[in-house]
Order: sequence, then C-alpha cells, then structure tokens
Amino acid sequence: MVKMRLVRLGDKKSPVYRIVVVDARKAATGEYIEKVGYYDPKSTPVTLTIDADKAKDWLAKGVQPTETVKSLLVQAGVIEKPTKLSAPKTKGKKKKK
Repeated sequence: MVKMRLVRLGDKKSPVYRIVVVDARKAATGEYIEKVGYYDPKSTPVTLTIDADKAKDWLAKGVQPTETVKSLLVQAGVIEKPTKLSAPKTKGKKKKK
C-alpha cells in the first residue's frame, strides 16, 4: 500500500516537514517515492507549499493520505473538505469495576 505522509526534518524544537509519497512498509524517515510538498508550522505565517498537480495525480492513483496530510491538502485547496467527518482513531478508556 502506498501512502502520502509527513517526514520530519529540522532541529530539536524546530520541526520542518516534507509531504511525501512512500510505501507504507518503509520506515518513517526512510526512502520515499516522490516529494509532493513542504510544511513549516513554526514560521509566521505558517508555510505550506504543495504541488497540486503531483498531489492530485497520486490521489487519483489511489494513494491514501494520513489524517494530518488530508487536513493540509484541504487547507491548501487541493481537495475539498469531506462533508462527513471520519471516526476518531482512538478508543475510549475502559472503566474499572
């Protein structure tokens, strides 16, 4: 399975991210297929650069973006915000009896 996800770069306490297309079985900082964009959350204003043509092409091929990348793609206007919200990934805590 191929995914679109973030790869963290930068120094301690100053992260910078690449938005990349990568095989899901590869390590988080491992080799990637193609760089699609760049995200710097620490700059003012926040820097978000996405190659829309590359991103749309990969999405058309069936690449699954992570939740964070999906929100960045919506923010950049590459894809439309889904009307239905996805279910949260975390499970609730079990109550002790």
